[in-house]
Amino acid sequence: MACLLEAPLRISVLSVTASSRHYVDRLFDPDPQKVLLGVIDMKNAVIGNNKQKANLIVLGAVPRLLYLLQQDSSGAELRTECAVVLGSLAMGTENNVKSLVDCHIIPALLQGLLSQDLKFIEACLRCLRTVFISTVTPVQLLYTDAAVIPHLMSLLSRSRRTQEYICQIFSHCCKTPDHQMILYNHGAIQNIAHLLISFSYKVQMQALKCFSVLAYENPQVSMTLVNVLVDGELLSQVFVRMMQRDKPIEMQLTAAKCLTYMCRAGAIRTDDNCIVLKTLPCLVRMCSKERLLEERVDGAETLAYLIEPDVELQRIASITDHLIAMLADYFKYPSSVSAITDIKRLDHDLKHAHELRQAAFKLYASLGANDEDIRKKIIETENMMDRIVSGLSESSIKVRLAAVRCLHSLSRSVQQLRTSFQDHAVWKPLMKLLQNAPEEVLVMASSTLCNLLLEFSPSKEPILESGAIDLLCSLTQSESPALRVNGIWALMNMAFQAEQKIKMDILRALSTEQLFRLLSDPDVNVLMKTLGLLRNLLSTRPHIDQIMSSHGKQIMQAVTLILEGEHNIEVKEQTLCILANIADGTTAKDLIMINDDILQKIKYYMGHSNVKLQLAATFCISNLIWNEEEGSQERQDRLREMGFVDILHKLTQSADPSLCDRAKTAMQQYLA
Repeated sequence: MACLLEAPLRISVLSVTASSRHYVDRLFDPDPQKVLLGVIDMKNAVIGNNKQKANLIVLGAVPRLLYLLQQDSSGAELRTECAVVLGSLAMGTENNVKSLVDCHIIPALLQGLLSQDLKFIEACLRCLRTVFISTVTPVQLLYTDAAVIPHLMSLLSRSRRTQEYICQIFSHCCKTPDHQMILYNHGAIQNIAHLLISFSYKVQMQALKCFSVLAYENPQVSMTLVNVLVDGELLSQVFVRMMQRDKPIEMQLTAAKCLTYMCRAGAIRTDDNCIVLKTLPCLVRMCSKERLLEERVDGAETLAYLIEPDVELQRIASITDHLIAMLADYFKYPSSVSAITDIKRLDHDLKHAHELRQAAFKLYASLGANDEDIRKKIIETENMMDRIVSGLSESSIKVRLAAVRCLHSLSRSVQQLRTSFQDHAVWKPLMKLLQNAPEEVLVMASSTLCNLLLEFSPSKEPILESGAIDLLCSLTQSESPALRVNGIWALMNMAFQAEQKIKMDILRALSTEQLFRLLSDPDVNVLMKTLGLLRNLLSTRPHIDQIMSSHGKQIMQAVTLILEGEHNIEVKEQTLCILANIADGTTAKDLIMINDDILQKIKYYMGHSNVKLQLAATFCISNLIWNEEEGSQERQDRLREMGFVDILHKLTQSADPSLCDRAKTAMQQYLA
């Protein structure tokens, strides 16, 4: 039986290969007419047949087709048919496209665009469009020759097809700010704007997509778009018309993206009617159950991006069409229909389930970024905290990132930190996530942990017990400035009003070497948070004295270096506040009194032009001369000799009321 079954199978494979070989052989016929007929037959054979396409590629059809396409002697019809077959081969698998690109199809097709024959040009553009749509094609190939973009711009006027294909090529190949500027500088806006009112829907759509990729995070392009007129009408108004409910969904959504990107780039105000009354409601509509799953994903992600930085837009969105409740539906896929009755539906739902959850988490994160009432509504949505907790351990990295973003947004709420966050022990999956995750997730997760470590958060204690100190200290050694900032920030929050044991554990785990490395970190945010940590460690007298007795020499060295260095006002103010804390210690203050260099620096900053620095420096002196403390008389005498009383007297005349009061309080210590 096995032999009987095997023979016909082998024959069928051989016959397919043989027939494919026959197509390729005909490309080499000396009779041009027979070659043309062979190419036409090949075109008909490959339509919808991926196996045939793969066979022809393996058998070497592509180099021959490209050769024929590039020969003027081939004649317009043959060259056009070659471009059509190549386009058809490109519509197969990613491997097919890769083979075509490896055979240098792109330079050959771009060369073909120099022809005068419109049909041939259109066939080359259609093929280029198909090749560039594929994710395996390096888009940079469009920009290699500087003459290509201007030539494509000149072909836009030739026909509706050239308009459609060229706009599609641009929208797929515009991936970076550099690409945006190349297209912008070659007149993309002027050349494409009038296509928005083309009689062809396909042309309109591709032009619209072009504007969305050109405007994305690009202030220069967006500012230009605002002033563009299309047939006497402002471009933004053309986009508004395209968002009308009677327009196709794809058009509404893409027009809303254009206005969203222009708004985020600062070209349109967030309170402009075209945003508040048109774009935002349009995007909320895209989130409704009536829309296709992919439209709901796109709508929610674009809306999240639109409202992310603006509290007023967040408030408006939260009360538009029950959006918060509507988003809960995003978590109900795959739907509960039986897999047997509707296998196609299940497959479709499964494919989009991750994207839907990711989009919902992103939008919830944007909605809850600032407003306490909105956060409360989000958390009260059915099973919301459970959904976030399970989202943190999903297999999809994008869902995990979106879930932790959402958690970060909600963790800004004092009320929720005390209630929902504790009830659901969200710190557990968060700590697990911090053990092993890509940098982007680590940054967001560690940022959320900073909030969970605030002194009023009930999660603070269990997080400490789960070994957070070592984890956070390891983050401070990361190459990523954002992770270093978050690691030190979380330790700073942990040290705030903490008991002595925790402070000593932090110092031990961090090590003085690492602490001083962080104090000379090139990133000013890392430096500021490290100073904040030091300030929190050096609070309450017994703690100040103990830490200064073991680490005093290094801390005074670091303080000196910072006060001497080229640092901004905030850094120097924070450093003087640390000195003021040291001056508040019982024995620690002696480390300042025996250090002439530090005393001279305090004196210098008392006379500084910046009031913040004067205040902080005066606070140091106030703590050093406080009457009720042992040795205050000797300290007062020493500082009087150094001229501090004269400076204090001058400061009592200051125009700044806080500085004036602080100086008067210090002067009273001498008079008492």
